[in-house]
Amino acid sequence: MKRLSPDKRNKLIMVILGTLALIGLVYFILIGPQNEQNRRLAVETKSDESRRDSMGKTILQAETNAKKADAIADQLKDSEKDLVEGDVIVWTYDTLRQFKSNRHVDITTLGQPVQMDEDLLPNFPYKQIQFHIAGTGYYHDIGKFIADLENQFPHIRVLNLIIESNNGPEAATEKLSFRMDIAALLKPNA
Repeated sequence: MKRLSPDKRNKLIMVILGTLALIGLVYFILIGPQNEQNRRLAVETKSDESRRDSMGKTILQAETNAKKADAIADQLKDSEKDLVEGDVIVWTYDTLRQFKSNRHVDITTLGQPVQMDEDLLPNFPYKQIQFHIAGTGYYHDIGKFIADLENQFPHIRVLNLIIESNNGPEAATEKLSFRMDIAALLKPNA
């Protein structure tokens, strides 16, 4: 640079400074905003990818939940198969007639079923029917009848059971008389 004349040296310095200014100007006007936009796009892309992954997990979870809901609906449908439905009186007489057929208990009275709100659990979505039965049988047979009834029909419960000794002609045979109320769940919208 010592060989250059001061005029050429000043021009060279001006060209170098102009070039540096032009490079800085290009960087700040064109490259800087583009880098900022690239950073913003990278953040948005990452956000979109995480949202997509979240949606994918939600979709998979929805499919799993739909399968679980179907399984629960099938289980509920299976559980409701012995609930009272249709004509309550016909269901009551048919069910007890079929159930009693192979039991050693004589049912002498079968009361009219009465529909009412379920009283065991609050806000329970099912209604219930309640009816009275009376009959005679040996102690062991009555116990087996009640146990089989509640085991075969999990939605039926025995209420107000009264067992008394017989004073009539069956007193010599040790048969007992019984009275009980039976509550059974009624299928909703039946």
